[in-house]
Amino acid sequence: MTEAARQAAVDLADGVPAGQPVLDRLVALLDLERIEENIYRGVSPSQSPVRVFGGQVAGQALVAAGRTVPASRKVHSLHAYFIRPGDPSIPIVYEVDRIRDGRSFTTRRVVAVQRGKAIFSLSASFQQPEPGVEHAEPMPAVPDPETLPSRGEIMREYADRLGDFARLPRPIDVRYVTDPPWRLRDRGPSEARSQVWMRADGRLPDDELLHVCVLAYASDMTLLDAVLVRHGAYWGLDKVLGASLDHALWFHRPFRADEWFLYDCVSPSASGARGLATGRFFGRDGTLIATVVQEGLLRILD
Repeated sequence: MTEAARQAAVDLADGVPAGQPVLDRLVALLDLERIEENIYRGVSPSQSPVRVFGGQVAGQALVAAGRTVPASRKVHSLHAYFIRPGDPSIPIVYEVDRIRDGRSFTTRRVVAVQRGKAIFSLSASFQQPEPGVEHAEPMPAVPDPETLPSRGEIMREYADRLGDFARLPRPIDVRYVTDPPWRLRDRGPSEARSQVWMRADGRLPDDELLHVCVLAYASDMTLLDAVLVRHGAYWGLDKVLGASLDHALWFHRPFRADEWFLYDCVSPSASGARGLATGRFFGRDGTLIATVVQEGLLRILD
């Protein structure tokens, strides 16, 4: 999770009426306004960080692409680049290019624009479901999510250092399997790995596109932690400057984002102020549902 992601969690909770799930704010963010054929507009939370959270713009861009594709075709991959920091104080315009509509596959390109300049680009491919060969790696052996404390419960020990970020509700329920990165950070360098259970913190509508977009949002939340724990650092507790550079997601099998999935992340390399991390999403039944790769800018200052 980058610094922008940390602040985005605070912003999504800010101003939510008592009793209203914070997940409603996320669903609203992903409900884009159609302003013209192939053109959509999205907004950011009213109180936002210096730049737009990468998971938000990725999720919104995928919504824009998906709304130009027949519901019978399911997204199976996306590849994205974060080009410029997004300004959360103004809307983001998503321009969809209908690259190809084939018999089996549909390809879309989306460019997110602010002030006439591209801040983000995404290519997504959709496929008509068809039978074929099947295999998948097994899920690692981990404790059940119900046996693990909530993120809020284990952050209480750091509430005085992380402020509101440690206390406010979040749209994604996260349960740490490996020790939380802020606790590992106090022990020095650790294995470059992060494992968490995740799910949307509430019930989502029965909209397959919304579920994949919520997963895309969540995929940017803890991935780069696998890089930082290897170097004994963490957002907000150390002088870390970070940003997502590119992001790729492959969706293998159907799932619901409001049911538990394991996010197993590792970092094979860091160099040149960039860290690479890969992640695998497993359903509660052990099914491999998605694979993620991201490279992020990471500057750890003295």
